[in-house]
Amino acid sequence: MSTPGSAEGRAHTGTKRFISGVVEGFYGRPWTMEQRTELFKREQKWGLNTYFYAPKNDYKHRMYWRDLYSAEEAGQLIALISAAKQHDVEFIYAISPGLDITYSNPKEVAALKRKLDQVRHFGCRSFSLLFDDIETEMCPADKQAFSSFAHAQVAITNTVYQHLGDPETFLFCPTDYCAAFCTPNVSQSSYLHTVGEKLLPGIDVLWTGPKVVSHKISVESIEEVSSVLKRAPVIWDNIHANDYDPQRTFLGPFKDRPTELIPKLGGVLTNPNCEFYLNFVAIHTLATWCKATADGAQRDVEMGDEEQDPCYSPQKALTLALTDWLQEFLSTDKPGGPCRPPARLKKESSDEEPMQTDVGESSYAPGPGENPLYTAEPLSLDDLKLLSDLFHLPYEHGPAARAMLQDLDWLKKHSGAAAAETDETAEWRSRAQQFDGMCEAVVQMFNRLSNAPNRSILYDLYNYICDIKSGVDLARAYVKTLGGESGPSAKPMSEDPEPWGFRGGLSGEFQRMLPCHGNRDLFRHPPTTAVYSIREYCTEDKLEVQRISREMQSAGESKVPVMMMQPPLLCDGLSAGEISPSPQCALVLEDEIGVCGYALALTDAKPAATKIQRAVSESVFKDFPSLVTVQVLPRVTDPSPAKRMIGRLLSSIRSSGSRGVFCELRQNDRRMHDFYAKLGSFKPVQIPGLPEDIFAMGTSL
Repeated sequence: MSTPGSAEGRAHTGTKRFISGVVEGFYGRPWTMEQRTELFKREQKWGLNTYFYAPKNDYKHRMYWRDLYSAEEAGQLIALISAAKQHDVEFIYAISPGLDITYSNPKEVAALKRKLDQVRHFGCRSFSLLFDDIETEMCPADKQAFSSFAHAQVAITNTVYQHLGDPETFLFCPTDYCAAFCTPNVSQSSYLHTVGEKLLPGIDVLWTGPKVVSHKISVESIEEVSSVLKRAPVIWDNIHANDYDPQRTFLGPFKDRPTELIPKLGGVLTNPNCEFYLNFVAIHTLATWCKATADGAQRDVEMGDEEQDPCYSPQKALTLALTDWLQEFLSTDKPGGPCRPPARLKKESSDEEPMQTDVGESSYAPGPGENPLYTAEPLSLDDLKLLSDLFHLPYEHGPAARAMLQDLDWLKKHSGAAAAETDETAEWRSRAQQFDGMCEAVVQMFNRLSNAPNRSILYDLYNYICDIKSGVDLARAYVKTLGGESGPSAKPMSEDPEPWGFRGGLSGEFQRMLPCHGNRDLFRHPPTTAVYSIREYCTEDKLEVQRISREMQSAGESKVPVMMMQPPLLCDGLSAGEISPSPQCALVLEDEIGVCGYALALTDAKPAATKIQRAVSESVFKDFPSLVTVQVLPRVTDPSPAKRMIGRLLSSIRSSGSRGVFCELRQNDRRMHDFYAKLGSFKPVQIPGLPEDIFAMGTSL
């Protein structure tokens, strides 16, 4: 046997087989017993060897870990463990006592032993103790008994491991289970050093990589943690987990883990999507990765593959998985799928009219001039490739999704070419047509998926594909509007939209109110790389606001004939600091250089009118009692930060009880006129007596 620190020796000396398979460890509805049995069949077929039972919402696994299983529950687990053995799959039972266990109490240790003894009597021979996602503060009794949190966890783990007879497979999940949780880092973590030094050498340690959901896991990072733990970790891989975001599922390939890792690990377990039937790709591609040989015998990687891994091509693994998945989509005899039509029934000798059934006879044939029967086109491999691109991986969209985002971004930024003939008009029309074609492909994919014979997969998938189709429909209509088309299909939003015309619900509204919302989008709007923040205005910002106001005013004056005196705007006093903005009605925009914009408001605009001795009719103040001013420096090329800033400001004004807000602009300030116009809600307001150089825009709240 190799030394404890040798990952390669532990993984491949034959003392322990390389653990490969699936961990059911997500938060959400656990899989059914039938689905788990189906999983065992797939694992056996694809060469995986482990199932790790740890569903967070099984209350006897975590919240009520002390409770023994009832006779009915015991029967289900016995059947499940037996099914795993029948398919050569190692069943690992995990228990998570960390929420409320008192480590120093012998009764607690006895309760843990009793629970695992019960599961051992079910036929289970492999176990795991999980201490993930718990508070790190020990109770007073444990502080007296143990010098640290790690010592407490290691002591009880070692005790249970020995009580169970040193099982061949026993895993420990630390509280600091990824590099991001380690203080100050992996190599200097006292917690991990205690685990490495005190945990018995026959116990494996679970590890998720640099982060909880790791984009990439490098050989160097595994060598570092192996050195501290004094053993090769078993990866609990969350790359396909989706329990943290109900709007996303991940159908891309297992990737960004070089096959050089295989001899340096104790194993890899994928903790995939909550929806069982959506994990075909995740598990299939993991199995392909696990089969890769360390000596590079499977050198089938194309030169363009970004991984440059001589043993594994994510793209080829994905194509293999999707090809197999297509057959499951089209099959009607998979477990959970619809049954084949019954054979023709013989008529029973009875006086009663038999119940009508489908006996395979053709029913209706349309006549001349009538609508033809609807015929569903069969699902294709290209449809599944597009589906995988749209729901790819946590850190990247697939190629088709990226292309759609790039085209939409370009069409938005060059929309002027659609309104007037320019050098870019032909390109704009071409790219708009290309974008429309991609949107149509998504719609057709949705239709064919909706008519696929295997309904179990569809039911797991439907909410996701319905959501993406709606989003694509909105984007498609928006581009048609930019291109000057009219009609229902070209109206993405109205003043009184249907519920499907806006996305996100309360969660979405919370996010849009937060600073920097959207700066973590997977698609970066080229060439913008700046990160903007929106914060409350403070008195120290007064000089910066005045500077921006003067700078933008000077830029406007350069376009006005010399000697022409410009009349003041109502908002000039706000920008100059002569009138203080209303409480919670002043924001500034910052980039890496400094303050680059502001949005200020008066919930009552009358003092501003008095300041410049401007007579404004009461009817105007009745409909638009509040005044707003916004300015952003030209270096802010991305319009979204300013839109978020004005959105927050309008929300604050609305909260004050105001029914409407207006702004004043100079006729030559086309930049801010376009800004307010593109918000969609601001419209021209007729204010009698306005100077000729000034016009107003307003919106109801």
